[in-house]
Amino acid sequence: MEKNGNNRKLRVCVATCNRADYSKLAPIMFGIKAEPQFFELDVVVLGSHLIDDYGNTYRMIEQDDFDIHTRLHTIVRGEDEAAMVESVGLALVKLPDVLNRLKPDIVIVHGDRFDALALATSAALMNIRILHIEGGEVSGTIDDSIRHAITKLAHFHVCCTRSAEQHLISMCEDHDRILLAGCPSYDKLLSSKNKDYMSIIRMWIGSKEMVRVMRKKGIEHHPNFRAVKHVPFEQFIQLVAHAGCVIGNSSCGVREVGAFGTPVINLGTRQIGRETGENVLHVRDADTQDKILQALHLQFGQQYPCSKIYGDGNAVPRILKFLKSIDLKEPLQKKFCFPPVKENISQDIDHILETQSALAVDLGGTNLRVAIVSMKGEIVKKYTQLNPKTYEDRIGLILKMCMEAASEAVNLNCRILGVGISTGGRVNPREGIVLHSTKLIQEWSSVDLRTPISDALHLPVWVDNDGNCAALAERKFGHGKGVENFVTLITGTGIGGGIIHQHELIHGSSFCAAELGHIVVSLEGPECLCGSHGCIEAYASGIALQREAKKLHDEDLLLVGGMSVKTEETISAVHLIQAAKLGNAKADSILRTAGTALGLGVVNILHTMNPSLVILSGVLAGHYVNIVKDVIRRQALFSAETVDVVVSNLADPALLGAASLVLDYSTRRIY
Repeated sequence: MEKNGNNRKLRVCVATCNRADYSKLAPIMFGIKAEPQFFELDVVVLGSHLIDDYGNTYRMIEQDDFDIHTRLHTIVRGEDEAAMVESVGLALVKLPDVLNRLKPDIVIVHGDRFDALALATSAALMNIRILHIEGGEVSGTIDDSIRHAITKLAHFHVCCTRSAEQHLISMCEDHDRILLAGCPSYDKLLSSKNKDYMSIIRMWIGSKEMVRVMRKKGIEHHPNFRAVKHVPFEQFIQLVAHAGCVIGNSSCGVREVGAFGTPVINLGTRQIGRETGENVLHVRDADTQDKILQALHLQFGQQYPCSKIYGDGNAVPRILKFLKSIDLKEPLQKKFCFPPVKENISQDIDHILETQSALAVDLGGTNLRVAIVSMKGEIVKKYTQLNPKTYEDRIGLILKMCMEAASEAVNLNCRILGVGISTGGRVNPREGIVLHSTKLIQEWSSVDLRTPISDALHLPVWVDNDGNCAALAERKFGHGKGVENFVTLITGTGIGGGIIHQHELIHGSSFCAAELGHIVVSLEGPECLCGSHGCIEAYASGIALQREAKKLHDEDLLLVGGMSVKTEETISAVHLIQAAKLGNAKADSILRTAGTALGLGVVNILHTMNPSLVILSGVLAGHYVNIVKDVIRRQALFSAETVDVVVSNLADPALLGAASLVLDYSTRRIY
């Protein structure tokens, strides 16, 4: 108890309502009683335990040497739904006085009975911690609703199966307060050593309605049948362990009986949703075609493998350890672990003072960059690494950089609304998948980017092509702000672009719109990386200019006065541009050809989309803009000549575009 700061024993109230829940609670009660240095046990008995028709089963609690602190008569006589409701009401009237007197630290409630719902409701409203046994299970009747209602009232949960644990997590319960222990009754089932089952069989064998039917049919006089009100659990274990078949609709048939591999015929739909071993045969509509008889022929005398779906015999030690870990100094108010949601209109002062921001990711052919970008387009902090060559290394680095940036955002007082990713290639933005990559980024086709990043960061994630992101950046932060129709062209390592039409980004039917770098401007032009010839990218991209620069250098036609290249230095487009500025006619001719090819592509765009604005972006934009304008004057239709052609004033359109995916669509939710 010292581990969690409790300086006194934990006072535990175990409330049992019927013989079925006592079979699950008794092993826990014995465990609590065996450790008086840690626990004080109070036992409250109510419900059918105190009804003669059900065998006055409170006596078996006394026979187990437990002191019953309180007996509450809460059952209203009757066999309809109204009687159950009245019984719940009666329990709610009586329980507050008992709980006020006991003042327990925690109440242990089992299962899905209406009595248990009254217990949980009373304890929750009186600010008493609740430990719920067997939550998260599914049976298929009103029991499910009661069981899940108790789950929402309970502060701690002990479940029996992995599926039940996952159901509790799906119901937004705190994973740290869920214990997968197994069913406590299995501790006794799997340790049962009693072999003298014949004497037990001679002693015993329902519900009142079953007894009534048996009497009406005269079955009780048959030597093979016997009706009884109650069988002690230890003897019941031996009966089911050695039975040829168990028939009925009780949960014990699909749960406890599986521990022995005894055949079970489950009647009706009451337990149809529960996990079962292969020993269970369901007969849903039992009143037709002699199905029960046919099922009995199939099942009787069969021996199935023993099932441990519901436990391994070690539930009680786990539960006691769990109880000892409860810190009474922790706030009583339970918290729900809701999944990320898209909207929350409530505000607090911390959110108002924070800067709403996005995590922007730019996947280039060389570098991988992550930035925190504010709503105003300010790059608050930027991280840069070389883009790895393999998928595993690349996705791992993206996650690492994003998590570092998200952590730093807290220190920078930035509230991250989501993650926007700009990447080369063809992208399905609806699914967040890179369909096909460019040759500049290897192992990057059919890649789901949204799922791993969203799962790791618990944030919404948007993904789009880098050209589209550049257009979005211009629409939000640049020359395209407020412009209804415009086109952005990126001039860099490759040639890309994006189209804004009626203020919206155009993706096309197969997400291939705005592949502007692959507009063909010459049927017999140089080969492009896409495999075609004469594309704009084959003339005007950084790779194309580098190719031409190397040719000149190999022929000793690149360098002019004022230029020098180190032996280990790689020839690039920068050298070609420098040579042209220093008067190299051949270099200048190559740049003019490249600019003309880009201009012809722009003319084709003008004649197709008729935008009012063309924005040139990227490192080569300033070198091309005047040539493009000249080509438009010479080649475009008169009605298209009035278009404005400008160079982007954005320092980092790729990151700003990735951020705008988040900053625009995290509020609109229509992307």
